[in-house]
Amino acid sequence: MEKTLAELAEWVGGCFSGDGRQVISDAAPFEDAGPEAITLARSAKYLRRINHSKAGAIIVPEGFEQTGLNLLQSTNPYAVFARILALFHPAEQLPGGIHPSVVIGEGTQCEPDAAIGAMTVIGNHVRIGKRATIYPGVVIGDNVTIGDDVRLYPRVTVLERCRLGHRVIIQAGSVIGSDGFGFAPDGDIYHKIPHTGIVQIDDDVEIGAGNTIDRGTFGMTHIQKGVKTDNLVHIAHNVTVGENTLLVAQVGISGSTTIGRHVVLAGQVGVAGHIHIGDHVMVAGQSGIASDVPAGQILSGSIAMPHKTWLRVQRTIPRLPELRKQVSALEKRLRSLENGENDQS
Repeated sequence: MEKTLAELAEWVGGCFSGDGRQVISDAAPFEDAGPEAITLARSAKYLRRINHSKAGAIIVPEGFEQTGLNLLQSTNPYAVFARILALFHPAEQLPGGIHPSVVIGEGTQCEPDAAIGAMTVIGNHVRIGKRATIYPGVVIGDNVTIGDDVRLYPRVTVLERCRLGHRVIIQAGSVIGSDGFGFAPDGDIYHKIPHTGIVQIDDDVEIGAGNTIDRGTFGMTHIQKGVKTDNLVHIAHNVTVGENTLLVAQVGISGSTTIGRHVVLAGQVGVAGHIHIGDHVMVAGQSGIASDVPAGQILSGSIAMPHKTWLRVQRTIPRLPELRKQVSALEKRLRSLENGENDQS
């Protein structure tokens, strides 16, 4: 595929300077981009070195100018680069149709333009939408609904009655609709609590590799529109994750918790059950959330506390040996003063 710089600028809604006829056939890193590639220089670190780039065109922040170079200017250079990168490197396409080794149950409806890879097993009364791409080795349970333009990578499991919206991507090895961790104690033994609910994943969600999303005990576990999860994330039964929230690697969310919209939980954050996290909350890596969090908070630490408090604590820790000596000296002085008063009496 080839595009001119002018065509790319029009496609992403940006402006260009330099030669709009410059032909672009690839997108590449700053250090590797050649004369027919476009690259990204979104920070001062790269903008200072921009004259050393051999790229045919460079994506830069809006308002940046440099004579002699072909520039694509944007208010969001990183997002523009992501779109252009996807244009030149689209996702792999499976051969159309259903592989002969696929096992399909009764009453299943599959759009004719869907692609289903080898050794996939599909249950009864499943509905598969337009242009869905299902890679080899996927397992889909009974009564599952899969929307248009969904991509399920190898060894994904979507269990009975779960629902996937349009343009959902689920990376390899993830399990959607596993039983939640629920057991009723009875003396020395535990009785398993049946989980009769579902998982619903709304439009434009991407689930990373090796995720587990448990079905609701009753009702549903709900992953709302635009959510993105990294690899190895666990979401327990009856959790709601709000729109456009980001869950980074190894996040664990306990049952019946509600996560608001546009929340960011960094790597290895742990969230207790039955709590509410408000919109636009950001939590630093390895933090523990044990109680409700109002909207707009930035938290860190385990157990998490207001971020400013955590920063003060961190500044204090290196001074603890010195402070301990000072306290010890003050204690000795106080004892000396007390002994002097006792002697005078």
